[in-house]
Amino acid sequence: MSTLTDKHIVLGVTGSIAAYKSAELVRRLREAGATVRVIMTAAATAFITPLTLQALSGHPVRQKLMDPEAEAAMSHIELARWADAILVAPASADFLARLAHGLADDLLATVCLASQAPILVAPAMNRVMWESAATVENCATLRRRGAVILGPGEGEQACGELGFGRMLDADVLAAQVATYFGDAELGGVRVLITAGPTREALDPVRYLSNRSSGKMGYALAAAAAAAGASVTLVSGPVNLPAPRAVDRIEVQSAEQMFNAVMALAPECDIFVGVAAVADYRPVHPAANKLKKKNEEMHIVLEPTADILAAVAALSQAPFTVGFAAETDHVSAYARSKLRDKRLRMIVANRVGEGLGFDADDNALEVIWDGGEQQLARAPKSRLAEDLISIIAERYHAESSTEDSGSAHRA
Repeated sequence: MSTLTDKHIVLGVTGSIAAYKSAELVRRLREAGATVRVIMTAAATAFITPLTLQALSGHPVRQKLMDPEAEAAMSHIELARWADAILVAPASADFLARLAHGLADDLLATVCLASQAPILVAPAMNRVMWESAATVENCATLRRRGAVILGPGEGEQACGELGFGRMLDADVLAAQVATYFGDAELGGVRVLITAGPTREALDPVRYLSNRSSGKMGYALAAAAAAAGASVTLVSGPVNLPAPRAVDRIEVQSAEQMFNAVMALAPECDIFVGVAAVADYRPVHPAANKLKKKNEEMHIVLEPTADILAAVAALSQAPFTVGFAAETDHVSAYARSKLRDKRLRMIVANRVGEGLGFDADDNALEVIWDGGEQQLARAPKSRLAEDLISIIAERYHAESSTEDSGSAHRA
């Protein structure tokens, strides 16, 4: 988990229905070790009470620009000097506009103007407001001045519309703040993940595939993003929403997945092949629907490209992690795959008994050269967090060794 030990975070809460998420965000920031002080705009108090955020943060919530109870009656100077970072979440369209134009008409805007701490904003608004020319220009202005725009995410909104405008989840935002201090487990690391099955066409209406639901890969993508990574997810056909703060590329066949991965792999730091890629595909898919006949049908299959092996064989290969779903001899097959494909790590799991494909739970055996770790049965979301921590630890350990070797040779 990302750490913000001893960091001072000013959390600004503005007028948006997403203000309810600020309560969980305060909890996440404090779990990571931060001291949090909250500033609320007048509009924010219509959505969540100051008492709630005071109880969660352990400090009085500030609202007034000239507070007689603050140091020298100047809350904005006191908080501006105290902050190591200012996070505005949710940041409404109105607040983004006022911040971009340098207004100082309430406590939060004035603290942002008076502070030299990094400013991070998590927009939350209707999709049309987010896409409006005014908001686009205001965000561009803020970026030029060094502000960091976190999100927004895509999905269903309180107004009933679908699109970009949702505030990112609390765990993702906490990890992004930690990234700014270099404390996130995967802060600044580029991670490429594959997930789900592939479909290999027999004819225009039928295909060969497998039972992969994509849940493990999607959970890993979400956990990597929460750990501060920049995540790209290459996904086969699944019935799952894109994880927050993750760039998803959708494919159908093994060939499409291979092409997408090989185009992106040279630019990534870590590759995790979770997808259940088809091992074979029909040599000659039928151009028209195959008709049923009262006789045997013979279909000639050919092997598909080995994505894992191809990535691991790159001249500047990323830290490559493979998955091995087996029904028997799980550990032996996984170790053979680790060796033969020259992977940095292999994650093995037994399929069946309510585990693996189509299931919400899993149990994993993580193996690397010189070590291994067992992850007991648990929900895939929890396993993903634990696995990302193991991957991050091994990645950084190998990176440090390589850096030391380079320095010694120099």
